[in-house]
Amino acid sequence: MARSGVQYEDVERAIETLLAQGETPSVQKVREVLGTGSFTTISEHLREWRARREERRDSLPGRDIPESVATLAERLWQHAQEAAGEVLGEYREQADRQVVAAQEAVQEAQRQAEDAVQREAALAQHLADIQQRLEDRSAALATREAERDQWRQEANQLAERLRRLNERLEGQQAEHEQRMKEHRKAMAEREAQNRARLAQEEQRHESAEARLMGLLDEARRERQAVEKARAHRERQLETRLEALQQQIEEVNATLSEEEKRHRETDWARRRAEEQAANRQRERELLQARIDEQRRLLEQQSQRLRELESQLGRWLRHVSAVRTGDAAESGNAEGSATAEPSEKSSDTERER
Repeated sequence: MARSGVQYEDVERAIETLLAQGETPSVQKVREVLGTGSFTTISEHLREWRARREERRDSLPGRDIPESVATLAERLWQHAQEAAGEVLGEYREQADRQVVAAQEAVQEAQRQAEDAVQREAALAQHLADIQQRLEDRSAALATREAERDQWRQEANQLAERLRRLNERLEGQQAEHEQRMKEHRKAMAEREAQNRARLAQEEQRHESAEARLMGLLDEARRERQAVEKARAHRERQLETRLEALQQQIEEVNATLSEEEKRHRETDWARRRAEEQAANRQRERELLQARIDEQRRLLEQQSQRLRELESQLGRWLRHVSAVRTGDAAESGNAEGSATAEPSEKSSDTERER
């Protein structure tokens, strides 16, 4: 949609001016004539003017003209339209390229503006960073100056301390020189004493040397005696070693015989152990049989006691039945008493 800055009438007057000058109207030339306006608005008005011109050409009224002239005019009109279409296409392509270039220029300008804004922001940030670093460095400089003043004070103190130490060192050096003089004097006196003592020691050494030579001769004689005794001792040890070697051989032979007897004894012991194990197994079997016989005997004894109990109950029952006859009861009681006695004696014998 066209903006209100440039109207269609303005574009139409500019086109008429160009046609009057014998120039073909285009977006660029129309804008040069107007001196203002955007390419998009001028292009829209230019297309509208061309459309209206085509409509006017198509709607021209017919006149009474010869057919040959009309045919020729029609052909000329077609050729003119084709030429105008080609020129119009070129103009349109040129206008489109100019519009695209203008849009690209606008985008480039916008990018440059954005870049400028970003650079401005970056510069502002950089300036802020520089100011912050300046403040930090100012604070650091103040700290360094304070430290420098402190170091100067410490240096002054150290210089004063060094001066005192130098004075003390000079005093100690003087004292040391005095002591060295006294020491050299004492050393001279001591050297004289040592020389006198050395002369005495040399005299004593001569007498000691004579005594040492005598002791050396005596030591040589003692060494010879010791060597003789050692040779005799070595011969005795060799003789004893031979005797011990012979004893070792005899002991080895005896040991071999003992090992042989030990093997025989070990074999006999293993045989005895096997026999003892066999006897132990036989004893265990016999013990098991004895236990089984005892168990059977206990079962028979239990059965016998049960039979005796049943017999006693039966006898009591019989005595209760025969209570009517006193004589018969007495005889029955005597016989009953005799029978249990006999059975009891038989039971005791079985036990």
